[in-house]
Amino acid sequence: MSANVNNAFYFLVNTLLQLYLMVMILRILLQLVRADFYNPVCQVIWKVTQPLVDLPGRVLPRYRNIDIAGILVTYVCTVIYIYVIFAILGLGVPLIQALWFAVLKMAWLTLQIYTFSLLIQAVLSWVGPGYNNPAGSILWSLNEPLLRPVRRVIPPISGLDLSPLVVILLLQVLARLIGVPGILR
Repeated sequence: MSANVNNAFYFLVNTLLQLYLMVMILRILLQLVRADFYNPVCQVIWKVTQPLVDLPGRVLPRYRNIDIAGILVTYVCTVIYIYVIFAILGLGVPLIQALWFAVLKMAWLTLQIYTFSLLIQAVLSWVGPGYNNPAGSILWSLNEPLLRPVRRVIPPISGLDLSPLVVILLLQVLARLIGVPGILR
C-alpha cells in the first residue's frame, strides 16, 4: 500500500510541477513569437506566471522580445523541480548535475510543447477549418515560425499540408536525442 501512495504522490507532484513549467515556457515562447497579448489564452498564461516573474522582471531588462527574467525564473523553477523529484525518490543530485538536468529538461519540455501544440492545431484545422478562436490564433502564432520553412521545401499536396507531420517527427527525434534522465520525463 505504501508503494502505491508513493507512486501516486510522485505522479501528482511531477505532473503539477511539469504543467507549471510548461506554462512558464509558454510565456517565454509567446513573447518570443510576439503573440497577441490581448488574447484570453495569453492573459491566463501571463496572470499565472506574473507573481514569480514580476520582481526579477523589474530588475532584469528585456532584450528585444526575449524575456530574460522569465527565462531565469523558469530555469530556477526547473532546478527546484529536479531537487523535489529527486527528494521524493530518496535520491540526491549534485548541484552541477542538477543545473545541467535543468537545461535538458527545459529543452525537452519546449519540444513537447511544440509537439502538442502542432497536434492540437492539426485537429482544430480538421474540425473547424476557417473558424477563428483564441486558442487557434495562439497556436498559429506559436507554430508558424516552425512550419513556414518546412512548407517552402514540402508544399501542400492536393490541398493537404504535411508540414506539421514533418515538424512533429523532427521534434520527436530531437526530444529523443536530449539526454534527460528517465525519472525526469
